[in-house]
Order: sequence, then C-alpha cells, then structure tokens
Amino acid sequence: MSRVSVHRIEQGEPSVTMGAYLNVLAALGMTFSATAVSDEASGNTADDKAGWLPARVRLADFPQLKQLAWQLQGADELTPREALGIYERNWRHLDEAALLPREQNLIDALRLAFGGSDTPGASDV
Repeated sequence: MSRVSVHRIEQGEPSVTMGAYLNVLAALGMTFSATAVSDEASGNTADDKAGWLPARVRLADFPQLKQLAWQLQGADELTPREALGIYERNWRHLDEAALLPREQNLIDALRLAFGGSDTPGASDV
C-alpha cells in the first residue's frame, strides 16, 4: 500500500477503496465485521453505543456542535477527532441542558474512542 493511500485514509477521502481500508485494519490488528440490521436491532438504547463512531460528523445533525464551530466557514462536516477537540476546547460555552440525546451519545462515543480529557462537568454529559 502506498503512503498516498494511507494519507487519503487518514484524511477521510471518499476515493479510497474498501480493500485499502481493510489492509490498514489488518496492519493495526483490528477486524471488520458487517451485520444485517433487523427491525428489532434498530431500537437500540443509548447504553448500546460501544464501538459507534461516525466517519464524518455533520454539523447540521448536532446543533450544539454547530454553534461551537461557528468560526469554521464553509465546513459542513468534521472528522471525529476535530469534533471532540471543538467540544473540549469550548465546553464552557456549551448549553448542557439543550443537548439532544444523540449529541450526548456522540460526545460519549468520541470520548470512548479518543480518550477525551477530564473537562470539568464534561463527564456528566
């Protein structure tokens, strides 16, 4: 695999083949699994979020993140690591009472995946 392919994967570019992603997963000792979602499984609770992490975080789907990322002109999506950084740097400006359940789940999943900092009050989300 070329360095260019690895760089494109790191940047989240859509032009990378699935085979390249699988090669990177194998090199990192990770596995990939795909399962069919049944109607019963689609009713997952908020507690069942282990391993859930979007490839790109759409600002339109998370209103508090969109407000915190006001300075990003022309950006509609962020990488998960960028989203966590914005949440952590601007936590004091976040209206915790206005967080939607899906946004709370996103913050929890980002912290689980990237080991978020111990921001005061952030663990209560």
